[in-house]
Amino acid sequence: MNDLDARAVPARPGALRRAAPALLGYAAVRALGLVVLALWSGARGKDAYTLLTARWDSLWYARVAESGYGHEVRLPGGDVHSDLAFFPLLPWLERLVAAVSPLSHADGGFVVSLLASLAAAWGIFAVADHVYGRRAGVCAVLLWAVLPVGIVQSMAYSESLFTALAAWSLYAVLTGRWVTAGVLAGLAGLTRPVGLAVVAAVWAAVVASFPRERARARGQVFARDRSSPARGRTSSARDRTSFARNRSAVPEDGARAGGRAGAPAIARRVQAPEGAPHPAGASGVRLRRVLGALLAPLGAAGYVLWVGHRTGDGPLGYLDVQAGWRNGFDGGYAFARFVADKFTSFPSALAGLGLLVGVGLVVWLYVVCVRQRQPLPLLVYAGVVTALALCASSYFGSKPRLLLPAFPLLLPLALALARLRTPRSAPVVGAVAAASAVYGAFWLNGSGPP
Repeated sequence: MNDLDARAVPARPGALRRAAPALLGYAAVRALGLVVLALWSGARGKDAYTLLTARWDSLWYARVAESGYGHEVRLPGGDVHSDLAFFPLLPWLERLVAAVSPLSHADGGFVVSLLASLAAAWGIFAVADHVYGRRAGVCAVLLWAVLPVGIVQSMAYSESLFTALAAWSLYAVLTGRWVTAGVLAGLAGLTRPVGLAVVAAVWAAVVASFPRERARARGQVFARDRSSPARGRTSSARDRTSFARNRSAVPEDGARAGGRAGAPAIARRVQAPEGAPHPAGASGVRLRRVLGALLAPLGAAGYVLWVGHRTGDGPLGYLDVQAGWRNGFDGGYAFARFVADKFTSFPSALAGLGLLVGVGLVVWLYVVCVRQRQPLPLLVYAGVVTALALCASSYFGSKPRLLLPAFPLLLPLALALARLRTPRSAPVVGAVAAASAVYGAFWLNGSGPP
């Protein structure tokens, strides 16, 4: 399905300088969204900062940060909303900010979200740049910034923090930094239930790496056995020539081979073939892979087990907590019924049609990701995030927000945007950014993200 060959890749010098256009563009888009939100909220007599830090989930996170777990809300219908449904990493960071500064816990959530959103943008750039080149990386970050629900990236929610941890964990996998990938996956698992997607991506890469390693070793032994000294010299020279071609296949700026410097990065990067590993080094790499795989699930598993112990319901206690919020996984049955109900009357039928188009677009983008042979970890991660978002029985208005971390779905669009020259792509991004800012302001001043 793909040609992922994860291995240690030296960090490029000036990594921040390389990512600067993406980060500056992201900051500009988010600043536009906040300005429009402030103007819109002021015109309606509302406080924009309160909308960002003291509504919906933000209140639950701040309460956990201030008082710890144990708060419940019992609804007339019998449902019990427990704060145990909220994973602890964001409240821990909010408490840390409040402890070392004069800021409140809600202020700390806003600060963490702003910093985490920049880290997420950098991580998305790093992944896209590694796979497709710098120009595609910039486009991927801008597309993530201008999503219709992009305003959530600036709220005291956990989406930005989770996306940052997930993106950098995936980048660590792609570059063979297995222990780092496992640690970041563990932290992602302490942030949101969908941290399972990062764990699955790390495990998939680890499992897939062992057969490739054995096949490569067998191929190298077979080649040495068949080659005579003379043929070996000829083969060695040919391999060196091939290696040089592969290293120059994609220039540093992401242009195609033989293309003009600065051309859009629309070709997949070609990794240089890996030579036979030294025995000691190979065993060390295998050990790091296994260690990364063991570290990856510790965050999510630790919190889920702790909730089960606290509630007295055992390992499945967290599922009971989520059931109190009417959250669960039913394969998409409840969501399908919700969409079908929209077609019972004409005005709501338009909303139902929009939902079908949106789901179709998400599925189509994932199919394109597969056809473009994205690395296995990205496909697994995006697939699990998408499945959990679309097939959960949670509040249906949350689904666009739950899809926010599935940034690999944006890579096909980033490649298409990268094909355009800057004079053509800039107005497109600017128009979409303006529309996203207006929609975000309208959304938060209305029903908003649950």
